[in-house]
Amino acid sequence: MADAPTPLEVDREPRDGTCPRCGAAELRAYPVVAEQGWVQVVKCQHCLHSVSREPWHRLGPIQLLADLV
Repeated sequence: MADAPTPLEVDREPRDGTCPRCGAAELRAYPVVAEQGWVQVVKCQHCLHSVSREPWHRLGPIQLLADLV
């Protein structure tokens, strides 16, 4: 019997502040794939409201050497 794949986990970095929607002080920053590609978001971990969304690397966690030049 094959082992079940391990779930991927993303480090969610804590951010200062409170959620403008629910008031919880549980903000975390992490990358996600959205309609426009990879974005770095800050989301409330209580109600999942997006506080900010900024474009990230075009291939997410994969960096090409051409992108570093």
